[in-house]
Amino acid sequence: MSGFAEVLAADRRLVILRTLSEAPGYQLNEMVLRTAVQALGHTAGRDVIRGDVAWLQEQLLVRADEINVPTSGKLWVVHLTIAGGEVADGRSHPGVARRGPE
Repeated sequence: MSGFAEVLAADRRLVILRTLSEAPGYQLNEMVLRTAVQALGHTAGRDVIRGDVAWLQEQLLVRADEINVPTSGKLWVVHLTIAGGEVADGRSHPGVARRGPE
């Protein structure tokens, strides 16, 4: 991944964590999450969002559950972990952009 691509990925991951931290129950399905990420300035398809969610899950910052939807196949529901909430609030984590002061 190039330097600029890494910057974009780190920011997308922070956007995902911050969006989940503001969601009711600290969870969203991948389609709503994708819409939120795009509304915040990132062009991201389903594969990109799933890649970021998988990476965040490996880091124990989120948990993703796969559910079957009869009309559209499998859908991921993404849940924020306590550690993910701490990163969303500003704790440093490699591979995730750091939240700046408000």
